[in-house]
Amino acid sequence: MSDKHKKQVPDPEPEPAQDPLAPAEGEPEPAQPAAEAVSDEGQQDLGAQLAVESARAEEYYQQLLRLRADFENFRRRTRQEREEWFRQAAEEIVAAMLPVLDNFERALAKPGDSLEDFLTGIRMIHRQLGEILAQQGLERIPGTGEEFDPNLHEAVARVESGEVPENTIIEELRPGYYFKGKVIRPALVKVAKPAANEENEEGE
Repeated sequence: MSDKHKKQVPDPEPEPAQDPLAPAEGEPEPAQPAAEAVSDEGQQDLGAQLAVESARAEEYYQQLLRLRADFENFRRRTRQEREEWFRQAAEEIVAAMLPVLDNFERALAKPGDSLEDFLTGIRMIHRQLGEILAQQGLERIPGTGEEFDPNLHEAVARVESGEVPENTIIEELRPGYYFKGKVIRPALVKVAKPAANEENEEGE
């Protein structure tokens, strides 16, 4: 058979060049130490940051506990100081009232030879009591003859009167008092109103 009629076999394709660094077939790929090292460092940094934040949170918590304890101590100390102040104020008033009590006991023990003598002693004790209370800040609210003031007086009746202007206090049933400028009890009073004939004349 001539060469022309010989069956031509195609040339085999060349095998691709093998990377000398690539692992052989069937062998596991080598580990990547660099990536693992970076990951370990990140975890270490995260753990360190978490430890710092935990320590900071604990410090804030301890500060909060100290502040709370200080506030409770302040409240207790303030309450005790206020109670002590009230106790001292009450003690001063009671001590000032003791002479009045002494005089009452003397008056009751020795009322005198007559009713007038007894009343004289009671009037003296009454004046003494008023002076002591005035020193403590008590002041009587003006009543009879004054113009009615709802902030100072409490009207229990309106009485016809042609002698004084309308809303004038004509009678004080119970005195009222200030204590250091504050009304602690209004005065009970009767207040004047126009007489019936005067109201009719005004209406005409």
